[in-house]
Amino acid sequence: MNRFLIVPRLKIHNANALSSPYTIGFPAMTAWLGGVHALQRKLNAASFTELRFTACAVSCHQIDLQTYQGRGDYVHSIVGTGNPLDKTGERPSFIEEARCHLNVTLAIEYQGVDMGDTDAFLAAVQQQLTTMKLAGGDILSFQKPELLKIDGDIELGKLTRKLMPGYVLLERRELMAEAMQEGQDAIDAMFDYLTVHHRSQIDSDGHVSWSAERKTKGWIVPIATGFHGIGELGFAEQQRDLNTPHRFAESLVTLGEFVMPYRLKRLDDLLWRSRYDAQNKLYLIEQHSRNA
Repeated sequence: MNRFLIVPRLKIHNANALSSPYTIGFPAMTAWLGGVHALQRKLNAASFTELRFTACAVSCHQIDLQTYQGRGDYVHSIVGTGNPLDKTGERPSFIEEARCHLNVTLAIEYQGVDMGDTDAFLAAVQQQLTTMKLAGGDILSFQKPELLKIDGDIELGKLTRKLMPGYVLLERRELMAEAMQEGQDAIDAMFDYLTVHHRSQIDSDGHVSWSAERKTKGWIVPIATGFHGIGELGFAEQQRDLNTPHRFAESLVTLGEFVMPYRLKRLDDLLWRSRYDAQNKLYLIEQHSRNA
């Protein structure tokens, strides 16, 4: 049996939409799994010492990306925050940050909570969430958390109904793998699937019609799914934690697809799990069924 903690309708204000150094949109899966891990640690400290969160699904009901495109503009601009004036009356310099407002539901797979402790567990979850941030944003509100037990793929519909209406991310790294096996560079392979091709056609009467298409069907998006260490462990100047070794890393970006939860037939197509590969200096967020 699979046990889930459902946190419905989390309203998050000013979440980090800069999902990687060169993609803007839905927050990175590393941000969601990091928030779930932070919640586990808080609950471990609050007497639930055996609790483990093993996987997570995020259903997005609404996203409001803080960008603006005026009439005739070719690109979108980031809507920045208004920082307080300095002593000269000028705006101080700042780094623009992409932000978004979200309404999501979390489904967190858990282990280590006895059936007799469920009321205390839900109360502790509710209390801890009021003190946290998620994906860098402030949690404004959420509906009462609940617990759900299902029998794997057989009862998947019980879980997906809790996530509707909304969209969940399905990992599609196999699209990039196939393109790279054909000789394409990784960035070119990604752009090839994200590019929208506009074509015009003139009929016999001289009327012009336009069409737009992409390489494959579906709501394909770039997603950040981990980090790759690019240096050795050591200590950097002015690092925040003076006792923990530091390592420079770069984001891992691949392709994903937003789908309605009811379209999924396997639980592993819904859940994201974290994996460490110290030998190859990798920290990955992945779906097991997509990489079997």
